[in-house]
Amino acid sequence: MAKFLLRRLAVAILVALTVLTLSFLLTRLSGDLAISIAGPNASRQDVEIIRETYGLNRPVYVQYLDWLYRAVQGDFGESYFFRDRVSNLIGARLPITMTLGLVGLGLALIVALPLGIIAAVRENTWVDRTVMMVALFGQAMPSFWLGLILMVWLGLNLGLFPISGTGGPEYYVMPGIVLAFSAIPSLMRLTRSGMIEALSSDYIRTARAKGLSRLSILVKHGFRNAAIPVVSIAAVQLGFMLGGSIVIETVFAMHGVGYLAWESISKNDYPVVQAVVLVLALIYIALTLLADLLNAVLDPRLRTS
Repeated sequence: MAKFLLRRLAVAILVALTVLTLSFLLTRLSGDLAISIAGPNASRQDVEIIRETYGLNRPVYVQYLDWLYRAVQGDFGESYFFRDRVSNLIGARLPITMTLGLVGLGLALIVALPLGIIAAVRENTWVDRTVMMVALFGQAMPSFWLGLILMVWLGLNLGLFPISGTGGPEYYVMPGIVLAFSAIPSLMRLTRSGMIEALSSDYIRTARAKGLSRLSILVKHGFRNAAIPVVSIAAVQLGFMLGGSIVIETVFAMHGVGYLAWESISKNDYPVVQAVVLVLALIYIALTLLADLLNAVLDPRLRTS
């Protein structure tokens, strides 16, 4: 297990360095940063002053190594637009994004686990096919379109929830539903396949022979074993949700890290864009490592490797 985790950690470090490098290079390829900061009406002298002030007149590799050195220490520089430390901006908005991701994951599990169990129990029946159609529908639906539908239906027509902004728990309901809808299909299919495999195993037949109740067999014996891959994939799904929050937060105008990224892209605030991409990637990598650790602990084949 130790060798397995060390390999995964080495891969995670390489992925983090790749994301850091690509985020830096892509912002440089998008145009002259000094002109973007100065604006279209700035004089050549103003552009040169900005280029010298922010160190943009240095070679690209020197800028990259300097940013890499500071990023490793947690220093992402200063925002061009907000005039504040990038780390302060992300630290203030990250709790909103994390809360939204956890709400979405919780709603997804509440819906996906029962539907997956029902589909497995009623395998190859109209119930199973209906559940799979729901999964297919959820996989195909664009998240921004579902968000707009909920805003019109639940927000404007019924007035149940606020349609935009950041505030109390009611502000997280509709964005959480949208995030959950994207994660429900994979969690539901994984639960279904795990339960089908568990219900056909020898220990389930033994439990039935002992006269245990159907509920006890499903929950205590079947789902407990089928839930092992679901728990690990749920951590990965949370990482996907945090990355997808950029679209959801923009649709619902929630002032989290995703909305901060959209604001920074529209205003060419590249230090913030680079930092947001890196932070979200690091969170996803950490969650993937957590999923690998859970698999290593729960899977006997990995414990002996």
